[in-house]
Amino acid sequence: MLAIYSFLYTLTMIVLSPLFVVRRSKYASGFRQRLGNYPTFVHDQRKVIWLHCVSVGETNAARPLVDQMIKEFAGWRLIISTTTRTGHQLAGKIFEGKADAVFYFPFDWKFSVRRALRTFRPTMLLLMETEVWPRLIYEAKRSGARVAIVNGRLSERSLARYQMASNFIRRILDNVDAALMQSETDAERIKALGFEPKRVVVTGNLKFDISAEHFESELTDLFQRRFRQHGTRPVIVAASTHEPEERILLASLQDLLPYHAKLFIAPRHPDRFEAVWDLLNSSSYRVVRRSDPGSENDRSSDVILLDSIGELRSLFPIAEIVFVGGSLIPHGGQSILEPAAAGKAIVTGPYTHNFKEAITAFVREDALIQIPQAGDESEFIAGLHEQFSNLLDHEARRRQLGANALKVINDNSGSAVTTVKKLKELAGVE
Repeated sequence: MLAIYSFLYTLTMIVLSPLFVVRRSKYASGFRQRLGNYPTFVHDQRKVIWLHCVSVGETNAARPLVDQMIKEFAGWRLIISTTTRTGHQLAGKIFEGKADAVFYFPFDWKFSVRRALRTFRPTMLLLMETEVWPRLIYEAKRSGARVAIVNGRLSERSLARYQMASNFIRRILDNVDAALMQSETDAERIKALGFEPKRVVVTGNLKFDISAEHFESELTDLFQRRFRQHGTRPVIVAASTHEPEERILLASLQDLLPYHAKLFIAPRHPDRFEAVWDLLNSSSYRVVRRSDPGSENDRSSDVILLDSIGELRSLFPIAEIVFVGGSLIPHGGQSILEPAAAGKAIVTGPYTHNFKEAITAFVREDALIQIPQAGDESEFIAGLHEQFSNLLDHEARRRQLGANALKVINDNSGSAVTTVKKLKELAGVE
């Protein structure tokens, strides 16, 4: 079965190979490392934990887990892999001094996986959010490492996809020692793939463990000094936006900018920075971008493009309202948990199925505002305008929403402690 998988994986890589050439900055980052060519890793007597985070979202979610592992796995070494360039950049920044190595995840071929395992010799392999890489899981288990899924999440769509190759997936999952899942729903889904129930544990969502101490205060101060004037317009942050959400947001704020608010836009994907910048430049607003050198125009600007990596969370403390993107289109939404941990009033669109349980909890506790489904963009524009206007006019309502959001976060925190406790049991650590 692995031979068939390797053939299909290779075929897929061949089909995708033009992307590695045409868009090499995005898809070919770390190419040599992904082939298993890693810098020398000097071993000592300490055991090694390999934590894999795919991109920026998983890397940020891993912060409390990493802190807890450093505390509880005394005398162990931690190494962290990512798949994307942006994830690699962020991991190198936030885990500096905590991880002994930050590197690119190997391609899932036998030779590249074995090279990675020979280089790092992990005692334990941890895969964030149900990253199922058959060759790596098989070879890691074969090498003697313990393998676990942490902060596991399995959407209905992913379940259906895996079930198309259920026999193969079941055999691969037999090599996973534990599945530490975010919710009962996720746990039931992975059991439906044939995962042995006694090896499945619900540990909660690590993203609920984010706290104010994880927000970079120095960068927050920089944003405050550079882009804000004391006592002036409230800040709205549009977080992790997708096309065409930027256009919808600008239209919804037409009579609120520039006099009643200031807008930061943070596109979800860096390859859209230039397109969003072009859109902003075609508007009537005074616009600037984060990546430009500071100037006197920054503080008087109406709209700021956050065209940087890993800095979004530092904006939340200065925001009054946070719109969370990916939710006005059938993408399924982005995480609401970081602005919630900052105690902010949150607005989303109706398409939030990627985070269904979290959204349900927040709506139940009056901890966010969700725009209803609309027939066209004009209805979204009207709905957003109504909510933004109301929130800008009523500070008490903003504060109540933010307080409720923070309470939901606090009531559901503790996943990092529970996860590490289970990992210690798995590793035989007292």
